[in-house]
Amino acid sequence: MSSAFFALPLQPIMVLNYIWIAFFLVAFIIALVRLVVMGDYEVFPAMMESTFSSSKTAFEISLGLTGMLSLWLGIMKIGEKGGLVNVLARLLSPVFTKLFPDIPKDHPVTGSIFMNIAANMLGLDNAATPLGLKAMEQMQELNPKKDTAWNPMIMFLVLNTSGLTLIPISILVYRAQQGAAQPTDIFIPILLATFCSTLVGIIITSLYQHINLLNRTLLLTLGGACLVFATIIWGFGQLDNVTMNVVSTSAANIMLMTIIVCFITAGLVKRVNVYEAFIDGAKDGFTTAVRIIPYLVAILVGVGVFRASGAMDMLIGGIQWIVEATGMNSDFVGALPTALMKPLSGGGARGMMVDAMQNYGADSFVGRLACVFQGSTDTTFYILAVYFGSVGVSKTRHAVACGLLADLAGIIAAIAICYMFFG
Repeated sequence: MSSAFFALPLQPIMVLNYIWIAFFLVAFIIALVRLVVMGDYEVFPAMMESTFSSSKTAFEISLGLTGMLSLWLGIMKIGEKGGLVNVLARLLSPVFTKLFPDIPKDHPVTGSIFMNIAANMLGLDNAATPLGLKAMEQMQELNPKKDTAWNPMIMFLVLNTSGLTLIPISILVYRAQQGAAQPTDIFIPILLATFCSTLVGIIITSLYQHINLLNRTLLLTLGGACLVFATIIWGFGQLDNVTMNVVSTSAANIMLMTIIVCFITAGLVKRVNVYEAFIDGAKDGFTTAVRIIPYLVAILVGVGVFRASGAMDMLIGGIQWIVEATGMNSDFVGALPTALMKPLSGGGARGMMVDAMQNYGADSFVGRLACVFQGSTDTTFYILAVYFGSVGVSKTRHAVACGLLADLAGIIAAIAICYMFFG
């Protein structure tokens, strides 16, 4: 177990390490060429200035996040203690039983799986990860081949990596921090994109594992979800862009306010000290904001130097030229760095998202799309490495393929949905 545990988590970290180094080396080489060949004496001062301004920006962003993170994590703590995670687990039970046919009925691992997925859907990251690790340990006890990923493990991880989240708190907070006129206007697009990612992940994994998707429970659940999705798309498709934006933002705000009231009500019903629960969660908001400072500094400085050297413009310009050569609209290209970074690192993708909002504007098409990219999937490689590494699984079988295909579905859906809402 120990060798696999240390080997697997290093993979995404090492890839991110190489990417971060490449930001500086490529930027230096391009800047040197611009200095020597083009006589551009401003490029190196611009790069150094970007290191100072980017590190300052990273700290200011983290500091500004403290209040809103404390608010939402406090609300989430009320919902957690109020038992809403358990309610979601019970609602999902019939469906998950069909998706995990190899797990014996009423086995304790079923509860851990339900709790993890429900916590993820509510955005309770702090609660979801320990529950996920516990579920992996329990599944490993049932796993007939201890070094090889078991089918239920893979389905469980794909559900995690597809990023199904009902409340994308952190993204809403970042948009507010970056001055978005309506931080919640990406709420409905994220729900639609992450639904596509999760649905594709379930279908592809089920095909790999020969799970019958035509049984009554799954047909009703997935079919009903698809019907709701299609109805939302059809309904918004009847509106012009201005009306669509107003309706989407209003619906998002009503839903979020309803969630807050439901969480508080659940706490009252369970006789929870709502105020103390809120304070406990709010404390986590402060520590979370402080904890992300080094990660934001690292990625924003790296991206800032890369952009100041002209390398980012060359990369985006090259991709844009290829896209336009095919006759496609290339407005989405500026947000692609967020999508490409997300499977490797949540922190890296977060930095790319913030960079996109800063350079294009929080309310620009690129700024909004970068936020939807961030919310449509999760950090596939990191989740696979940590979860499999925690139980010593080194042979991952089809887990990576299923996770990345779900990511791709989320990216494509995010682009299409953003063109519909914001194009």
